[in-house]
Amino acid sequence: MSEQYERTTVTTEPSHTVEVRRSSGGAAGWWVAALVAIVAIVAVFFLYSNRTASDLQAAREQGRAEAAIAASSESAQQAAATAAQAAQDAAAGAAAATENAAQAAAEETQDVANAASDAAQDAADEVPN
Repeated sequence: MSEQYERTTVTTEPSHTVEVRRSSGGAAGWWVAALVAIVAIVAVFFLYSNRTASDLQAAREQGRAEAAIAASSESAQQAAATAAQAAQDAAAGAAAATENAAQAAAEETQDVANAASDAAQDAADEVPN
């Protein structure tokens, strides 16, 4: 250890010399401070690493949930489109069936009218004048 001295002279009656001794505590204090700093840095690193891992896990879970929602939404849209197409096909089939039924009824009515006309003509031909 090296010691430093500071000499100060005080001039009063009686005259005497005051020595102030300063000692630098050596390197032990610096080693302890460096060790504490290293331990603190390592602790912060581990805390940050654990936080980052849990943040990544939460982000993965959120991504999975969003993907599931997107897939469900796409499925629902596809089902709605299929249902709309089925409804349109059913409406077209019902319209065609109605049109066919109307055509058959018109033909039946025409046949009945023709038969009535023929019967009326036959009746008119048989009546003596």
